[in-house]
Amino acid sequence: MNENPSAATVPTPGPGEAPREINLPPVAIPVLPPMRTAYRPHGVRRHLRGIRVVLNAMLVLALLYTATITRALVIPLVLAAFIGLALNPVVALGARHGVPRALGASVLMLALIGAIGTGIGLLAQPALGWFHDVPTAIRGFVPKLQHLTRPLEAANRATQTLVNGRPTRVVSHPADVAISAWDVVSNAPKVLAAILTVALLVFFFLIYGDSLLRRLVEMAPDFRRKRHTVTIVRSIQNQVSRYILTTLLINATLGAITAAMLWLVRVPDPLLWGVVAMFANFIPYVGAIVTTTVLLLVGLIHFNELARALLPALCFACITAFEGNVVTPMILGRRMRVSPIAILVWLLLWGWLWGVPGALLAVPMLTSAKLVAEHMRGWEWFARIVQR
Repeated sequence: MNENPSAATVPTPGPGEAPREINLPPVAIPVLPPMRTAYRPHGVRRHLRGIRVVLNAMLVLALLYTATITRALVIPLVLAAFIGLALNPVVALGARHGVPRALGASVLMLALIGAIGTGIGLLAQPALGWFHDVPTAIRGFVPKLQHLTRPLEAANRATQTLVNGRPTRVVSHPADVAISAWDVVSNAPKVLAAILTVALLVFFFLIYGDSLLRRLVEMAPDFRRKRHTVTIVRSIQNQVSRYILTTLLINATLGAITAAMLWLVRVPDPLLWGVVAMFANFIPYVGAIVTTTVLLLVGLIHFNELARALLPALCFACITAFEGNVVTPMILGRRMRVSPIAILVWLLLWGWLWGVPGALLAVPMLTSAKLVAEHMRGWEWFARIVQR
């Protein structure tokens, strides 16, 4: 007897009997969930993309740190590369007319060094005189502002009387600013070494620039890629050279017009301030503001009449506004124009890394990087971001 009532009893057929048909109750078969695949391509791609972004950020930080600690070496290289690109069309033009590149580069470098030496000889004396006369000029400049500062001083005394019960007199002493002959002599070897280094680098860039281009082309595996490489490199070289040379000519013209304007309004040492305006114009926005402020101080120091003192700064502001909004966009074109936000960020970055040389080279580096990115596959996004 079966003691388990839930168990089904299956009768055994006797001899000669057909097997009986047995109806068993249905059995529920559990349905297993679908197995998850261990390989998910979208998730792997997402993780790889995140790793690549982190590695690129670390690479950028490493490059910035390297540029900071090697700026004494990198700044002459960058400056020489820009000067070489600007002068290369002149040497190439002479080579097309049968003049050897070595001879053309030698004559051009001698002319450039002679022009720079002449300029330094003309401007050294006025510049040193200004540095030596700054304390005396400040002492003579302060009394001219007494009629402007007197209401502010009265308001300050009234405020101190209300707060402290009695006014407090503050006596200001102008700081002595002067450059001694020892400072000039001690820094002269460093300046001469830097100038000689840049001159030698520019000279060799002008002579062996085409050889470096041929070595770069020889690295391409087949003829199609070699032709593509030549096209890209030539286009980048021509555009960067055109930009640098055009910018240099525009800034030199601005400096000459500024010097002529200052000579007409009887400002002392107009050539010195014209050169300051030329080099400061390599720093967009900031350079114009600095030059306008300097001319305003010079006018206030040397002229007693307020209208005459403000005239140099106002004239320069009109000249630089016309140059920045009409002349430069018309000559360079829209393709080489860069966003003001990108310019300011680039100025802050390279000014922080390299100081004044970084601020002077920031915009040429940004525009050159934009022109290069337009021809490099995968870097078009950078050109779109900095485009105005």
